[in-house]
Amino acid sequence: MALEMCDTIRSNIAKVADTITAAAKRSGRSPSSIRLVVVGKTHPPETIQAAIDAGAAIIGENYIQEARSKFDALICNPVQWHFIGHLQRNKAKYAVRMFDLIHTVDSSKLAVELDKQARKAGKVQDILVQINISAEPTKSGVGENDAEMLLRKINRLPNIRVKGLMAMPPFFYDPEGARPYFKALRLLRDRLKTCDIPNIEMKELSMGMTGDFEAAIEEGATLVRIGTYIFGERR
Repeated sequence: MALEMCDTIRSNIAKVADTITAAAKRSGRSPSSIRLVVVGKTHPPETIQAAIDAGAAIIGENYIQEARSKFDALICNPVQWHFIGHLQRNKAKYAVRMFDLIHTVDSSKLAVELDKQARKAGKVQDILVQINISAEPTKSGVGENDAEMLLRKINRLPNIRVKGLMAMPPFFYDPEGARPYFKALRLLRDRLKTCDIPNIEMKELSMGMTGDFEAAIEEGATLVRIGTYIFGERR
């Protein structure tokens, strides 16, 4: 990879880190409570390696098949791997092998399959429950009103550990348009905490991408998923 591209990635990651710090301070939060997930979708292993060399600690991938080649090529790096795309049950065994955290569990059937594959792998798989916070029929995720029921089903699975919630709001050119959805996810998280469901932790909020991550942080995000800001537009 060209040295100029490596320098650009390094500079962009530093800018994102500064922006995260500023957004955290504006909302009275510690910057250390927010983690950057560098989204590697469509980018080759050498580009992801440049991001890791520039300080990326978490790599997010959307597609199992694409992630497999990158994971195998980059396995020696001390980074976490997060799955942030739609996960089909027949790919659960690959997801369990590669990913430290799966952000997109939205059904008990998928949770059961992940539990089965994690048990085979001798692993407890960390997950987030994906919420369809905007109730859009084209989006994946469980509805707000069904989230507690899903959590009560998942909490019986010994090889699954729920760490929090994830959501994708509708797209807005103005990031302020997404703010009510980020707030709604945080309030749902807070309500679910009061349910005191055994073996369920409501610590993480995965929300916010390149165009709106500052608003997401101000509303409580602990994981922000950013690719374009770091790598430029996808080709």
